[in-house]
Amino acid sequence: MNFSIHQASQIGNRKYNQDRVAYAYGRDALLLVLADGMGGHLHGEVAAGLAMETFVESFGQHTHFDDPSDFLTKTMRHAHRRIMDLPKKSDHAFPGTTCVAALIQDGTLHWGHAGDSRLYLLRNGAMLAKTLDHSMVQLWLQSGMIDENEARTHPRRNQITNCLGGVEDMFQIELGKPVALQSGDVVLLCSDGLCGPILDGELAAALAGSPVATALDELIARALALEDGRADNVTGLAMRWGNAEAAHDTEVPVNHILEI
Repeated sequence: MNFSIHQASQIGNRKYNQDRVAYAYGRDALLLVLADGMGGHLHGEVAAGLAMETFVESFGQHTHFDDPSDFLTKTMRHAHRRIMDLPKKSDHAFPGTTCVAALIQDGTLHWGHAGDSRLYLLRNGAMLAKTLDHSMVQLWLQSGMIDENEARTHPRRNQITNCLGGVEDMFQIELGKPVALQSGDVVLLCSDGLCGPILDGELAAALAGSPVATALDELIARALALEDGRADNVTGLAMRWGNAEAAHDTEVPVNHILEI
């Protein structure tokens, strides 16, 4: 497989960084995964970390995936169960986290998510596909009750309706439609600390021509500057696919969980 990849995270103006991000690859498949621990629950970073560990461990048990979407679904459900097995932090809630994950095999992108961490598929400087947030604000936007500008600044924009952990009956994974990648395509996973302050078009333009490492670091710095003094944790993973990128050949699975 040929790809370039970069992951990065900044704490912003929060006391703790509850975002987690990782990737792993073997001979025929590449895994990308990101989670944003819910700040409203104690130890959201533990839930996010469990999501990373679960995906990376499960990926390492395979050399080929007969059904990539089934892998994503079962692994995210397993991570949810592991979080629910943690001791309760109050009378009604467990630690919680968003999660967005992608698996690329045979040149095809498969993905699923829960919450408001996003995946973008970018092609030729334009957005080909993206996840839709699981939030009340997203539902109001889709129904026409508010417009995009109102959604971006709405006081309830961070209140999500779906997550791993948190509340037992709250979790479900939403799968995207698989897409055959073309050379030069970029896949971006990010927490709401990045996609909240920056418009979709700006994300796409920044990643169109620059190396993914340069573009992602600049986007994170821009998000922090735009939210100066009130910035959330800002985390992203950007991957460019294609023959012009570095070859990653291995017989033994390799994983990179960003140290935070």
